[in-house]
Amino acid sequence: MPDISASMERSAAERRFRALFDTHRRLVLGYALRRVDEPADAADVVAETFLIAWRRLGDVPEGEAARAWLLATARRVLANQRRGERRRGGLADRLAGELAAAVPVVDESDGVVRRALAQLSEDDRELLLLAGWDGLSPGEIAAMTGTLAVTVRSRLHRARRRLRAELTALGWEEGDPARFRSAPERTVA
Repeated sequence: MPDISASMERSAAERRFRALFDTHRRLVLGYALRRVDEPADAADVVAETFLIAWRRLGDVPEGEAARAWLLATARRVLANQRRGERRRGGLADRLAGELAAAVPVVDESDGVVRRALAQLSEDDRELLLLAGWDGLSPGEIAAMTGTLAVTVRSRLHRARRRLRAELTALGWEEGDPARFRSAPERTVA
């Protein structure tokens, strides 16, 4: 048998929350909009503020005192948002530094290889990248893709042959990947 008193309490809580939201959402939105650069960030502040209000509905004062409580909550939400942005910015800066140290300097051959790879099918490109740049063996690629190793070796051989043909068309000279002859730019139709 359903608990009628719990159902009535929930209904009363939902009515109170709706009234709180309807009465104060514009106030909280205006507060947030004046303090952020992007409207989407203000919407996030409003959503988070009212989520906290719902979770702590018993702590929200009645009447006009609810305004100050909601604005204080919005202020804390904004502070948390800014701290998160600073942490993410610091992490992004550290990762950019690590990435710059880990990625080799790009030379002319890298651009030609990328253009040649772009001419291949998605499957060929994936096989070549897994083998050449990720350093996986045909057995590892087979395990990763759920394919037989002998099938991977065969497909990899054909993909390498197609890559070689594309590189040749772009001016790569067999035997020295750093040497390119002058070749006209191909356009992709």
